[in-house]
Amino acid sequence: MSASTGKLRLGPLPKTATVKVTIALTTALKADLERYAALHAQTYGEPIDAATLIPHMLEAFMARDRGFKRAARQRSAVTQRNEKAVPG
Repeated sequence: MSASTGKLRLGPLPKTATVKVTIALTTALKADLERYAALHAQTYGEPIDAATLIPHMLEAFMARDRGFKRAARQRSAVTQRNEKAVPG
């Protein structure tokens, strides 16, 4: 990691299987992603394409979204109650 750069919220990227999705971005957001990719490459010493960052950023965002987590827990609780109510 570069001495002039602190840790980024998005750390080193893991190797994962992918599914292709097409999205449209504003030019400003695309420019910000490219700047983030350049900073990420400088910080972690590995070149990275801006498009490669998007799924990792989305995953990190959803992992920190309390409302999303709460809804997932509620959905899980309803599913468990429904499974217990149905005779096996």
